[in-house]
This record gives sequence, structure tokens and C-alpha cells, in this order.
Amino acid sequence: MKKILSMWFGLFLSIGVLAFLTGCETMQGAGRDVQSAGEAIEEAAR
Repeated sequence: MKKILSMWFGLFLSIGVLAFLTGCETMQGAGRDVQSAGEAIEEAAR
């Protein structure tokens, strides 16, 4: 059971990383995405 769970986790993690990298065209775009996500988390914490 643990092996199957680990396999699914790896699959979803890979899909998430792939979606993130294709969603932002450049590393500069990735930086902006991460920055905006951080700002959203800061606003939610207030």
C-alpha cells in the first residue's frame, strides 16, 4: 500500500512541476509567479 501511495505522490508531483514549468515561459516568469504566490500568502495571513 505504501509503495502505491508513493507512486501516486511522485506522479502528481511530476505533473505539478511540469505544469508549473510550462505555465511560465522563462525562469524570470517563474520568479514572478513565486513572488505573487508569496504576496498572496502574506495577505491571507493578515
